[in-house]
Formats: sequence, C-alpha cells, structure tokens
Amino acid sequence: MKPDIIPAAEEPDVLRVRVASRLSACESCAMTTNSGQGLQLAGRKAIYQILDELLAILFPGCHGIDAVMPGNLNDFILQKLEVIENQLRTHIEKAFRYQCVFEKCKDCGKCPENAVLAVRKLLEELPQIKRTLEADITAAYEGDPAARSVMEVVMSYPGLQAIAVHRIAHVLYAAGAPLIPRIMSEYAHSETGIDIHPGATIGPGFFIDHGTGVVIGETSVIGRNVKLYQGVTLGALSFPKDKDGNPIKGIKRHPDVEDNVTIYAGATILGGDTTIGEGSEIGGNVWLTHSVPPNSKVYNQQPKPLITKKHQ
Repeated sequence: MKPDIIPAAEEPDVLRVRVASRLSACESCAMTTNSGQGLQLAGRKAIYQILDELLAILFPGCHGIDAVMPGNLNDFILQKLEVIENQLRTHIEKAFRYQCVFEKCKDCGKCPENAVLAVRKLLEELPQIKRTLEADITAAYEGDPAARSVMEVVMSYPGLQAIAVHRIAHVLYAAGAPLIPRIMSEYAHSETGIDIHPGATIGPGFFIDHGTGVVIGETSVIGRNVKLYQGVTLGALSFPKDKDGNPIKGIKRHPDVEDNVTIYAGATILGGDTTIGEGSEIGGNVWLTHSVPPNSKVYNQQPKPLITKKHQ
C-alpha cells in the first residue's frame, strides 16, 4: 500500500483535520482504540497511579513524596484505602466487561460482583503482603553485603520494587481480574528491567540482586528464601499447539524452584516439567531443561583461557 502524498502547499490546519479524520475512522476498532462498546477502560497511567498509592500504604513515607507524620499513620492509610477501593473497583469492573464482550460470556451480569470480590480480596491480603515483603526486605539486607541499611533496600532496590508490585498483581490475577494485573507487572518491568508475570507464585524471603534482565514466566512456582541474580530466565521450553496451530493456554510451561535455591547471573531454566531441588545452587550462564535433585551444584565446565604474547 502506497503512502498518501501530502500536498506541499497544504495548510497545517487542513492537514491536521485530514489526519484526524482518517485516524478516527475506526473509533470502535478493538485492536487499537479504547472507546468502543461503551467500556472506556482505564488508561495505563490511571492504573500506575493506583499502584503507587498501594505502594505508599505498604511502605508509608518511602514511596510517596511526603513523610508520614507520627500519629497519623492510621488516618493516612484509611484515606488512601477509600480512594483505592473506589477507583480500582471501577477499573476492574470495566476490565471484566471487556473480557465478557470480547472474549467469553458476552453478558453474564456478574462483572460488578466479580470486581467487588477481587478488590476486597486484595484489601484483605494487604497485611499479609506487607508481612511477606518484610521477609523479602530481610533477605535482601542479609544477602547483599553492599546494603548499608534496611531503608536503603526499601527505597532504592529495584528487586524489592518488582516483587512488591508482583505481590499486589498476583492477588488480583488469582482473583480472576483481567488486564489490570498485567498492566501492573509491565509497569514494574519498565521501571526495573525485571519481568515477572502476575501468574507466577513466589514464596517469602525472595531476593533479586541487581535485577536487570530477570524473566519469570506465568506458571513458575518459586519457594521460600530463593535468590536470583541479574539475567536469570525461568521460561517456557516450547509452546504446545492445538489442531488449528494456536498455542494452548492454561498449561504448566515454566519451571519450579524449591526452597533455599540460589541461581546466578545469566542462568536459563526452561520447561514446565523442570524442578530445581531444594538447597541447590545454579551457576552463571547455565542452560537447564531438566530437573536437578535437592542440594545440587550445577556449573558449566570451566573453559581454559588462551593467553598469547601481544605483538608489538
């Protein structure tokens, strides 16, 4: 298809009118426009704002702009919870409606009820999320000799930010909320370089050191006190397809990592049948597509460097 030729003498306002007319011609196009079917889903920044408010509750005075004054913490949290509950319920209800119209039931009538249940589930889980994050913070502080204080971990470590967002998104994902959890996880991905699918199950005491390039797939299950370094991938080995050639969804595709495992930088572990046994240590740049028993040490064979005299 040849591009339109823009007349050289066309006035700027005429050009803008013509371009706007063509761009808006497919206003109800579900692929690129969020205005069809009367749904008006929340834009990404609206979800980011709610996520920031949730992080401000979990880390008062750390992830916002202003410090929380002594004696005001309860009122501070109550005020934010009210705003979060109302806004998030509205956004999740629209996401459920989108799912009904474009994917599944067309008009089940349960979207408002499902949204209320998902938001209530998240609010009920916030105290437990906070306790789990405290274990994550301790793991980071004790596991990184460079950490000078717990507050340094809380306010500056990308691994903690990524896992905090994940623990919020995972609750909503488990409650069946569509779209919103993935927007949250991709926000953390863009901010930290750490890509954790909201479907992944991750135990307490989780620490990602440095973090950039870590990928954790949807069906991964990670136990307690697991430590990953940068560039680790817990991914899928292959994508089984149905009779029409489309990837089959909803099956186990990613590895399990049991308690007290350390996985060093650049390691790639693939496959839904792959389990890294408890207490194991996986070396840097290792490629694994099969399980290893508990208390294993897995390293690549050390290459021999070739050293020659530099020519003058």
